[in-house]
Amino acid sequence: MSGTAEERLWAAVTEPGRRRLLDVLVERGEATPTALAEVLPYTRQAVSKHLVVLQEAGLVTPRRDGRQVRYAVRADQLEAAARVMVETANRWSVRLRAIKRVAEELHGAGTTGPPDHPGRTNE
Repeated sequence: MSGTAEERLWAAVTEPGRRRLLDVLVERGEATPTALAEVLPYTRQAVSKHLVVLQEAGLVTPRRDGRQVRYAVRADQLEAAARVMVETANRWSVRLRAIKRVAEELHGAGTTGPPDHPGRTNE
């Protein structure tokens, strides 16, 4: 997966299946793809693909245990990801308040749309 670290993070956590997988890993501490597939409605192959995306985003780390690979959540990265998400939510809150203010101003002025819309008058 390419892109910035933030883009990889968002790609990883926007998919509901990966969030469920993270929840299970947080609950269990670590698990193999096979063990995860037993408790999630996904095949082992699908779980493995999700784990690759989560690993590329820095949210999980693999550990070889004999012939098996066990995955665990990287708590430090999960906390950093949560901070990024809160910062993004705050930025969007500011933007949405500005949009609401403009819409209310337009509505209060008796307009129903942008004043420079072709064919629309502000009377």
